[in-house]
Amino acid sequence: MERIVNIAKSHKEARDWDIEQAISMTPEKRQAIAKELKIRVFGKTAKDVKESHRLQMKDQRD
Repeated sequence: MERIVNIAKSHKEARDWDIEQAISMTPEKRQAIAKELKIRVFGKTAKDVKESHRLQMKDQRD
């Protein structure tokens, strides 16, 4: 992930820059960044949230 620094002169300028960065990325790029951040925070062996939810629902029905 490439680090980009922007020094804004106001909160509005910072917010506008953040929005511009988000809309300029492709959906694939946003997904890749989200995946990399997930691995950094939770590690490579973290369970998928959707799978955990499915298991809980199954246990409640049984």
